[in-house]
Amino acid sequence: MIDAPRNIFAHVALAALCLVWAAPACSSSKDGAPAAPPVAVADAGPVEVCVIPAGQTKTDFLEKIGCTADFEALASEPIDATIPGARSTKVGIDQADGDYLWYQNSTTYKIHYEFASRFRSGNKLPVVPALSQFNTTEYYTPDRRFVLGAATYYQGPKLWVVEISPYDTAPAEMITKLYRKVRDSSFFGSQLWFHPTSEAVAAEAKKCPPDVKIKTTDEIYAGIDYQPLTLATGVGRLHFTTAAALANEYLSYQDIVVLDEAPNDITVVQGIISQQFQTPLAHINVLSQNRKTPNMGLRGALTNPILKKFEGKLVELIVSATEWKMREVTQAEAEAFWKAHRPAPVTLPPLDLSVTALAEVELVAPDPVAPATMRDSIKKAVQAYGGKTAHYAVLKRTSGVPVQKAFGIPVFYYDQFMKTNGLYTRLDGYLADAAFKTDAKVRDAKLAEMRAAILAAPLDQAFQDALKAKIIPDYAVAGYKVRFRTSTNSEDLDGFPCAGCYDSKSGDWTNWPDVLDSIREVFTSVWKFRTFEERSYYGVDHKSVGMALLVHRNYPNEEANGVAVTANPFDAAGVDPAFYVNVQYGGDIEVVAPPPGTQSDQFLYFFDSPNQPIQFLFRSNQIPAGKTVLSVPQTYELGVALKAIHKRFSAAYGPASGNTGWYAMDVEFKFDDDADKTKAPTLYVKQARPYPGRGK
Repeated sequence: MIDAPRNIFAHVALAALCLVWAAPACSSSKDGAPAAPPVAVADAGPVEVCVIPAGQTKTDFLEKIGCTADFEALASEPIDATIPGARSTKVGIDQADGDYLWYQNSTTYKIHYEFASRFRSGNKLPVVPALSQFNTTEYYTPDRRFVLGAATYYQGPKLWVVEISPYDTAPAEMITKLYRKVRDSSFFGSQLWFHPTSEAVAAEAKKCPPDVKIKTTDEIYAGIDYQPLTLATGVGRLHFTTAAALANEYLSYQDIVVLDEAPNDITVVQGIISQQFQTPLAHINVLSQNRKTPNMGLRGALTNPILKKFEGKLVELIVSATEWKMREVTQAEAEAFWKAHRPAPVTLPPLDLSVTALAEVELVAPDPVAPATMRDSIKKAVQAYGGKTAHYAVLKRTSGVPVQKAFGIPVFYYDQFMKTNGLYTRLDGYLADAAFKTDAKVRDAKLAEMRAAILAAPLDQAFQDALKAKIIPDYAVAGYKVRFRTSTNSEDLDGFPCAGCYDSKSGDWTNWPDVLDSIREVFTSVWKFRTFEERSYYGVDHKSVGMALLVHRNYPNEEANGVAVTANPFDAAGVDPAFYVNVQYGGDIEVVAPPPGTQSDQFLYFFDSPNQPIQFLFRSNQIPAGKTVLSVPQTYELGVALKAIHKRFSAAYGPASGNTGWYAMDVEFKFDDDADKTKAPTLYVKQARPYPGRGK
């Protein structure tokens, strides 16, 4: 197997090995930790003199790190995998014991408290309090006992850094103390930087003396060539292409695709490698998460020698939080993998065609008597009004979540349209055609015929009359169009969200034919090639799909649009809770389907931490340098809404429903000027649906 990238310490392995052999026996020191020899640094690079005796691979902690082997014995993948390709060991200073420094085994003791409560409590030392009090005092108070951080190696840029938590309020004096203690007790000390993990930490770090060398997140990312997005394994034939070329070629679920940039849409494949980095909340990545197929960014992917070596061959691709791996496999191995990983057929919620009311959205999914039955209320609403409308109904009745006035058009009218115009009969003919079933090009052409037939077919007059009677008095606002948003029984669902499968449209209510055309265009999106292929791969009965519509006015004056996750997707352990936000200036550039070369603000918002720190991962390139898309008040307003959404839907998908695993909601939002430039833009939440997480 070829590992790419290789072990992060390969460049010093030989020197380290020689020094391990030559390392003297170590005597015992404070609390049983081995005493460390002096750490020497030469012009040619750090000289390594191991603390851990040769042949010993584990220890609970060290007072010094003398070599690569020492670090490897302590380090783990960091709990927060925000920046990929990292290994880290937690470090602490006990100010109640003469500024005693330790490096802890971060695999055995994942958080500082686990170590401190065992090794730094009692036996002539002050007792370490309970976890809740420890967290309150040791990260936030100026008179804290401990200074806590981590020593981390970032493989891509080959950087050694010391870090503190994004929400840690340690003053410059403590940061300086931690930096100097780590610098003076490690073989990499001459190469050490301080990495501010949030805007608040960065502001404090600027007060440190010049010997505290600072490396920003932007600078670290600039040196990283690997971006793990969906953590998974796939097996397929390695196929090189470009996003633009996908319009003229047909991919198979047996392909792993190497691209210049991530497309906005792609049929089912075994894995995606894009040369340009992606946003974790882009449609293409959410699709990968739903499919449980690997997705990664790799700078220079189209010319990467490892990938080129396997071009056209069957390979296994493993994407993990710190590295990717690829190896060639046999046809038999590939077929066994495909058989084992073929998803079980998905049965969509049955359509409820008894509901014909154009209902105000808050009436679509009424609050259950018992919160634990919210999931049942949503499921029932999905059968008549689809997933988007059902979730929007819950949002409409959630305090602290601003949403527009809206109504739902049930699936009855889509089903009526398809039956009346003989479109289901047309589909039956397609499905009975051997060429349609076996030839992707034929399928694409026939589905285009279906879409053309839908655009030419009439809508029921009684439905038109009811729609006009609903829109004109209640939703016809000067200067605004009416937005018809997709809401099917095959999207926004837990287990089969089908992100980006369907297309919403806006219609001009002053031009009624434009309204009807918009509805028909939404109906056509059920029969897009990629959407059809997605359903086919999951064994979905295409005639079981029902297209309901969520209707409200559009957003013509957007100042910002974005997507957020109500939990920290980089923190699988759940010890660093934060909201992940991806937001772009204006409404012309979508964050879930960004044009090539565009970059949005991407940040973690530690809303429940004191001072609510923000950790920026990327900055928008659509606004002046040094600016942010959202103001501080706007960010706070969004945080209030995200917290309310996370709590509200817990009864359906989270801990309140009995879910003990990953839980988060994927939220779309906008800040709109409401045509009044004299007022601050208004936050509107557009939708919320279960978020699948990054994978394993």
